[in-house]
This record gives sequence, structure tokens and C-alpha cells, in this order.
Amino acid sequence: MVRLHLAIDLQYQVGAPGADFIFNLQAAQTRQQFIVWEELLVSQAVPLASHTDPATHTRTLRLTALPGPLTVRYRATLDVTHHVADAASVMEVPVAMLPPEALIYLYPSRYCQSDCLTSQAMELFGGLPMGYGRVKAIQDWVQQQVAFESNTSNSMTSALDTLGSHEGVCRDFAHLMIAMCRALNIPARFTTAIDFGADPALGPTDFHAYVEAYIGHRWYIFDPSGTAIPMGFMRIGTGRDAADASFATIFGTVTSQAPLIDISAQTDLRNGWQYPVHRAEGLSTDAVFSWNLVNAR
Repeated sequence: MVRLHLAIDLQYQVGAPGADFIFNLQAAQTRQQFIVWEELLVSQAVPLASHTDPATHTRTLRLTALPGPLTVRYRATLDVTHHVADAASVMEVPVAMLPPEALIYLYPSRYCQSDCLTSQAMELFGGLPMGYGRVKAIQDWVQQQVAFESNTSNSMTSALDTLGSHEGVCRDFAHLMIAMCRALNIPARFTTAIDFGADPALGPTDFHAYVEAYIGHRWYIFDPSGTAIPMGFMRIGTGRDAADASFATIFGTVTSQAPLIDISAQTDLRNGWQYPVHRAEGLSTDAVFSWNLVNAR
């Protein structure tokens, strides 16, 4: 088990006549990610509307801010329990045996044009044994093809753009890996966390995008940018691509400051709290779908 402490501060200046915000910055509450304590503070006294997606556990917060300064502050302590598997034992799941919840992650999406990459994906990976090793090979290929460079992409950059430019940030790595997986009929989804363990030379602690591939009847974690430690990821948002999992979507005239984020791990062997490290095994923090427990026998 990993115990994580998280702090996020967002600061905005809202122009007249005000602006609508949709935030996705709170930790997801799942069977393998338990929120021990959390606190959410909004500086303006405005109504707040919260929603939790029943399929992904993504939590959204909506508010309409008045003109002037707006600060959103989130603090949380949570315990993450990992399913650890021998990578060689994790097989791909035939499309006919996929649970209904996974099917949407087979299709092309705004930033992951998998239908344009089918021939290339088959040429590169079609001959590899089907399983965790093939997905890992896709991750490694993306890391070799793309250089991590800050400020080299924008909200319009897609997997095809990244493949052409060979540079990007974590979301771009994730989009390219997702597109390649889907081109091979492997469900893959975009997930957000904090970049635990990232090299400070890359910049201040920030939101992070990684990939989950549905193999072995679980969603296994892959970090195609290779900039952080997957064992230290805490799930925030989950979706088809970045369009579904932005930490803040804003409607109105707003200026913002860079997020201030801090994340740390607490170790205590008596409580079973381990410090996150890189692992060679397959890691998952999303339990098996009950549909598969019944139908995969």
C-alpha cells in the first residue's frame, strides 16, 4: 500500500461578467484508492455542484465565479493498493470477451486517431505475442520516438501531430500510445494523476497524464513519457483522451497562474505503507470488472 499526501492550489482572475468552471482535480474514490481525508476550499461564496461518474469514478466540480480573484484549494490523504502481476502472465482480452464498459476505449477519439494508425501499428507490433509484453513494447516505442519538451504542444495537438513532430509533453505521449493500442484492438484510456517522482529539472510538480490498457481483465498502468513513478500515481480523471480529463475547463474571460502542487509519500512498515519505486511487474489500481468474473470462465 502507498499512502500519499496531496495539495493543489489554483488561482484565477475572473473578468466581467463572470465565468463558469468545471474542475476535475479531486482524487477518485475507488475500491483500491481510498480517501482517508480531504478538504476542498473555494474562495468565493458561490454554489458548488459535484458529480461522480459511476463508471470511471471521475469527480467533477462546477461553479459560476464572480468577477475578481478566485482561489481553489484541495488537500487530501489517500491510500492506494496495487494489484501486482507477473507481466508474462497478463494476456490480452479478445474483443468478444471485453466488458461493455471497456468498449468505448477501442474507438478513435478526438486526440487519438487510431483508425489512421492501423497499418503502422500492425507493421510494428502485429507480429509480437499478444499480452503485457506487446503493450510494454508500444510504451517503449513511444518513448523512443518522442522527446519530452515543455511548451511544444497545445490543446489542439493530437497523436498524429506528435508522431510527426517527435516531441511533446506527457499528454502527447499518452495520446500516441493510446492510439497505437486501439489500432491493435487493445482498449486504452487516458488517466490523470500528479507526476510523483519526476525530475525537478523538468519543472515544478504538475498534473500528469498516463495510460491504462485493459489486459488480463484489469486496467494496467503504463507511463509512456517515463517521467514519473507509476507506483506513486493517484487517480484523478479518466476518459478517452485529454478532452475528457482536463483539470479545469473554463467558459469566460479568465487569466490564471500556474498550479501550485505538492505530493509526497509517507512510509511506515508497521502500517504497510511503502515508498513508491519503479517496478518491473504489471501494476493496476482498478479492480476486475464483475462482468468478466462471470463471463470469462
